Amino acid sequence: MWADKLAGKSVPKASGLAMSMQRKPFRGIVLGIDPSLRGTGLALLQFIPGEKAKLLHSHTIKLKKNLSQSDCLGAICRTISTTLESATVRHVAVEETIFVQNYQTAQIMGAARGAAIAAVAMHDVPVFDYAPLRIKQAVVGNGRASKEQVAKTIRALLANQELLAHDEADAAATALCHAMTWRDPHDP
Repeated sequence: MWADKLAGKSVPKASGLAMSMQRKPFRGIVLGIDPSLRGTGLALLQFIPGEKAKLLHSHTIKLKKNLSQSDCLGAICRTISTTLESATVRHVAVEETIFVQNYQTAQIMGAARGAAIAAVAMHDVPVFDYAPLRIKQAVVGNGRASKEQVAKTIRALLANQELLAHDEADAAATALCHAMTWRDPHDP
């Protein structure tokens, strides 16, 4: 059937089933979060159907090495809370912790992720988790894309055309992944 369509031949109309599988484009603001103890990336993106996604704000929460883990977790929580208060965020998309061989690193990454999710939970905003490979596959088309490839692709996909810092580009990619793949459970 695809060969006929590409050749310009007449093909049957889509069935009702195929039409019902199409999803409505995402509308609203998504906060993308790339959690890390000392460099959490945040990106607020606005999605309007028919338009390129617009970067409303991005920020990297840079925390000094001399701060204690609890001080860093508090700063992450406060900054995300303030960000959520600055806009009407419909959803939050958070990158899942990547596989790490070091137990202590995994524990620290999990704590940073937990602080971010706790801040979102206090604002009653739905949270969605995405694996790094899924994010890169959805946004770049390659699950093993480099940070540079992600940043360049984000620059091309956003209406603002800004080259973001890596943590912010990863957060924006997480938000884009959500908007591109999320299905409204209320859609038929």
